[in-house]
Amino acid sequence: MKNKSNILDLFENTRLNRTYVKVSAPMVRYSKIHFRTLVKNYGVDLTFSPMIMADSFCQNAKARASEFSTTVNDSPLIVQFAANTTGDFLDASKLVYPYADGIDLNCGCPQKWAMKDGYGCALLSNTQTIYDLMKGIRNCLPNDFTVSVKIRILKELKRSIEMCQQLEKCGVSFITVHGRTPQQKSSEDIDIDALHQVCQSIKIPIVANGGVKTLLDADNLYGTLKCNGVMAASALLTNPALFSGANVTPLSCIKLWMLMKDKDPNISFQCYHHHLVFMLEKVLTKQQKNIFNHLSSFEAVDDYLISNILNCYTSPIEFEYNLDEFISCEYADEITLKHVSKCRRCGKSIHYCLCMKYDCNNTEGKYFSSYVNDIALCDYTGFDIFDETG
Repeated sequence: MKNKSNILDLFENTRLNRTYVKVSAPMVRYSKIHFRTLVKNYGVDLTFSPMIMADSFCQNAKARASEFSTTVNDSPLIVQFAANTTGDFLDASKLVYPYADGIDLNCGCPQKWAMKDGYGCALLSNTQTIYDLMKGIRNCLPNDFTVSVKIRILKELKRSIEMCQQLEKCGVSFITVHGRTPQQKSSEDIDIDALHQVCQSIKIPIVANGGVKTLLDADNLYGTLKCNGVMAASALLTNPALFSGANVTPLSCIKLWMLMKDKDPNISFQCYHHHLVFMLEKVLTKQQKNIFNHLSSFEAVDDYLISNILNCYTSPIEFEYNLDEFISCEYADEITLKHVSKCRRCGKSIHYCLCMKYDCNNTEGKYFSSYVNDIALCDYTGFDIFDETG
């Protein structure tokens, strides 16, 4: 049985203790179960999954297996989806509901592919879609299951404030705000003043994101904004112990990562090695990096670490979270079977695809006037896995 947490209680408890929730960001390919477990041993309170494409997650069993895995103690956990249609977003959220404590809609990814396909930051110019996605989820999921959104600041700050106020009204549990615009690069400074104004504009919790490289950065951001949480991203890859106050990856963290690999024989070499490349960025010399970064086997990596990094490390490893008791996720057939067939035209599941709902005999003289005349034909709430009467 998966241990569950109430994320709003987490925010409230930290507020009462006059501190903030320390959050590990959703990072594509990197925020998976092994990394989430590692950072929770070093001060992280709340973790996100990588951004997952909601439509692929619903349509493909292999995508579900590769994109999401969890353990009994992998909590509190928020699963983040990229979505732009209510059916996909709702169904994907229902699938992970038994294994997560909340879901999040990505409205902050600035990558060109995401923008081109209408995901991430592209949604910021279509607030009605965001509103529809949030209302669809909020009306179908239990109240203690958080529904959140991650956004970026817009050039016109007034629009950002209005959007956050609208999201608050439609039942969003909390909002993560990245302090850069979609056009800004990660090397540019975040807009502290804009973040502060957003924090003052709504009453639900806000997690501030951007520019956090050390625990002192996080503390200063919280002190300035009086936000409810602070999120770190790439800096956590370089130093998973950031929120514990360490300035560089401690040897105990490297050793724990090795032990976690031994606990789970299914961890890929790419995952194991890539994380170590990040962790050792400020530990290895340039010459050592040239060697380490080109190692190609578990044995070679471990031998190098033991000989060059851990040869004098004898302290016992203590950790609260581990990889014991992986959960074999079971997904409701009533949901997955709706996504078995895809439309060749748009790639969406035929169950929701508008391309398949046009009746050429019912045009009434107007082209495409019969396009979804009855909203019941597109009902995405027909199956309720929370209905206890059955």
